[in-house]
Amino acid sequence: MRIAGVGRAFPDHYYPQETLLSGLRELLGARFHNPRRLDDLHRNVLVGGRHLALPLEDYPKLSNFGQANDAFIRVAVELGERAIRDALVRASLEPCDIRHLFFVSVTGLATPSIDARLMNRMGLRPDVKRTPIFGLGCVAGAAGIARAADYLRAFPDEVAVLLSVELCSLTLQREDLSIPNLIASGLFGDGAAAVALTGRDIIRPGPEIVATRSVFYPNTERVMGWEIQSSGFRVLLSADVPRIARGIRKDVDDFLASQGLTLGNIDRFVCHPGGPKVLEAFEEALELKHGALELSWRSLHHVGNLSSASVLMVLGDTLAELPSRGAWGLLLAMGPGFCSELVLIRW
Repeated sequence: MRIAGVGRAFPDHYYPQETLLSGLRELLGARFHNPRRLDDLHRNVLVGGRHLALPLEDYPKLSNFGQANDAFIRVAVELGERAIRDALVRASLEPCDIRHLFFVSVTGLATPSIDARLMNRMGLRPDVKRTPIFGLGCVAGAAGIARAADYLRAFPDEVAVLLSVELCSLTLQREDLSIPNLIASGLFGDGAAAVALTGRDIIRPGPEIVATRSVFYPNTERVMGWEIQSSGFRVLLSADVPRIARGIRKDVDDFLASQGLTLGNIDRFVCHPGGPKVLEAFEEALELKHGALELSWRSLHHVGNLSSASVLMVLGDTLAELPSRGAWGLLLAMGPGFCSELVLIRW
């Protein structure tokens, strides 16, 4: 199985972090009595700017979850199509080549799902198999690649596409003044990414997916996730996330050892930019050299944390650098569960 192309799409509305911070102050109004604390939280996430699904002035008009979710469906379909078409062009494929479409998101609900809404819009084959996946959060980009690779092992003459659309701005809870919600309001952005994957019988350039591994950490269900309320998605974000991330070393060592490798063999690290503390935890745990996660840091600064789409953005940037033939790469993400997903690739 090979990663033949990575596409991406962003909403047209991009704002510097200071503009977003000013808008949030107005949205919260007098209910938030410590604006300096809000400023510190936003600046500490080291995000320079983010794309929003809607123009900034439209967010105060979203008075309930239904309105926000309607916006999610509308924008997700538009961005999803653009991301898939971009991935197909980069892989020299056509929409009619897709045999299985995986869709991941954790920021909106839709039935029919977004992948179903793209069938007629993109002229996809009526026999396309579809797998919409909700609830994996930030780990879903890596997990989606792994599940698509599992499928292609069984169907080596087919093409699978993974689509991730995350519109985090539409989940903002304006009545929630908790620290996790305020951090999320400064960290998460909006965007879509798609990955075109080919089975071994289809000749395309791109890194081979050599192996994958899933790791679930017991009794960690409250570390990260949503509490789904009448107002929508209320974020759960524990301070334990960086601590758990620092424990990733054993999982990585065991995974690589199963393939006869060590960390010293890995040339490229494609890590989910969950936030500064998460990236620092990865660097510390894996004893990475300075600059090893430069693309992850750059993505965090330019567009923020895009949940499941983020690691796919970093993957696309890594492919664009054209690593040398034979180079090993490790794709790594963590998310609700709490869990991690590891994908070993080779150019």
